[in-house]
Amino acid sequence: MQLFYNPQLSKTDKTVLFPKEESRHIVKVLRKKEGDQVFVTNGKGLLFTAVITQANHNKCFAEITEYQETEARKYKLHLAVAPTKMNDRFEWFLEKATEIGIDEITPIICDHSERTKVKLNRFERVLQSALKQSLHYRIPVLNAPISFEKFIEENSAKAQKFIAHCEEGHRKSLKNQVELNKSYTILIGPEGDFSPAEIEKALNNNYIPISLGNSRLRTETAAIVACHSIAFMHDND
Repeated sequence: MQLFYNPQLSKTDKTVLFPKEESRHIVKVLRKKEGDQVFVTNGKGLLFTAVITQANHNKCFAEITEYQETEARKYKLHLAVAPTKMNDRFEWFLEKATEIGIDEITPIICDHSERTKVKLNRFERVLQSALKQSLHYRIPVLNAPISFEKFIEENSAKAQKFIAHCEEGHRKSLKNQVELNKSYTILIGPEGDFSPAEIEKALNNNYIPISLGNSRLRTETAAIVACHSIAFMHDND
C-alpha cells in the first residue's frame, strides 16, 4: 500500500489534486494510470480511497470513492525534547517517533542547549515522510521551540508529567509510574542534561523524576526509548 498525504482533505471532498512532486511520483515512478486506486490520509485520522481520473505527471487528479475514520490510540504522548547539536539526530528522532506513535512534539531550549534554532519546515517534511512510510493516519503536532521555563509554566495539560534526567538522586522507573490509557508529557534534556535549577523547577511543578535505564543515553536515544516504552506498555495491555 502506497500512502499519500494531503492535510486539506475533509469528509465532504469528492476529488483530490496531487501536487507536482507527488503527481510525478504517482505517474513516473509508480506507473499509475487512469482507473488505478490510490490511498490518501489527511493526517487527522481519515483514510481516503480514490481512483485516478487524470494521470498527468504535473497535475494528477483522483476521485474519492470512500473514506474511513481510523481509531485513535488509547493514550496521548507529548515529548518535549531539547534540539540536538546535530540536526540529523533530531530528525532521526522525529522519524522514528512518528513510526512508533506519538501525538505531540515540542523542541525545548534549555540552559545547556547547544542549539537554539530549528528548521520547522524541514522537520514537518520529516514527519510527513515518516507518516506515509509507516502507514499511520495521524501526524504528530509539531510546536515551535520554546524555553524550558516557559514550557513548564504554560503546560497545564491534564497529564502524567515526567522528567528524564541524569542527576544523582531518587529517580523512578518509567514503567512503574505509568497509568495506562492516560495522557503523558515527558521532558528530555540536551546533551549536557538539564541544569539543577531546571530539574528543581520541574519537580516543583509536579513532574516525576524518571530513569530510562542504566545506560547514559544521547538525547535522541532517550526520546525514542521513552516513546517506545509508552507504546510497548500499551501494546501489552
